[in-house]
Amino acid sequence: MFKKIYSPVDKVELFPFDKLYAKRDDLIDAYISGNKWRKLKYVLKKAEEGQKTHLVTFGGAFSNHLVATAAAASRTGLKSTAFIRGEEVKNEILLLCSLFGMHLIFADRESYKDKLTLYNKHFQKDSEAFFIDEGGASEEATIGCAEIIDELSESYDHIFCAAGTGTTAAGLLEGIKKHKLSTKLHVVPVLKNGFFIKDEILKYTSDSPNLSLHTDYHFGGYAKTTPELIEFIKNFVRKTGILVDPVYTAKLFYAITDLQKNNVIESHEKILAIHTGGLLGLFGMKDKF
Repeated sequence: MFKKIYSPVDKVELFPFDKLYAKRDDLIDAYISGNKWRKLKYVLKKAEEGQKTHLVTFGGAFSNHLVATAAAASRTGLKSTAFIRGEEVKNEILLLCSLFGMHLIFADRESYKDKLTLYNKHFQKDSEAFFIDEGGASEEATIGCAEIIDELSESYDHIFCAAGTGTTAAGLLEGIKKHKLSTKLHVVPVLKNGFFIKDEILKYTSDSPNLSLHTDYHFGGYAKTTPELIEFIKNFVRKTGILVDPVYTAKLFYAITDLQKNNVIESHEKILAIHTGGLLGLFGMKDKF
């Protein structure tokens, strides 16, 4: 197993907040970053217990999850393979995956929709292969993400996280329940029509009045941006010194700012933003800057 590195909580100087903090999971590791580290932690333990030596997973051509899986496999002496959605391409993310020893299989978008069939077609007879869903979504992933709450030394009125699969949010909600906190969990889906994220969250945990979704901050959809969001990123990074990516964390911090501006969040309330890493996603957006 790869070594755990505790991620600190930093004060974020971002007007008009005076009580905004960030859990810096982006600092856990350069490649097994943020929630990717937490999602893979118990997945790798399960693979190890099952004597599996070959991790097989899925993602787009700019997926942080693919790099994280490739790096984790390399560091633990495992093989790794990834099915890449879409036509064959070369980019910085896939270069890193290849350098970590990951075998890449490009799959057309129609075949990619049925991941289990795709997996079985190639690996049904491989007794050492271990299926990892896109983004690392699994029950084991929620257990790892719940540990974020275990690590907090202070209480907060609100905790915010971005969401693509809802797994991180499910883990956070489980952690809030475990510690019997009154903290509200705010989830910012980064996809258009993100109401479905609640159903994904509830696959792993029960509903709670502490859970709120804010679905208006997708900026056009997954990995979509607008000039307004790009300008926000530039200003945020210059003011705070904290890198954010256009796919997840920029939308998260924009949502927090906008919700307070519209008095959904009171200025005196203490807020924790979970920085889930994923900064390699900037490579896929370099033309936007």
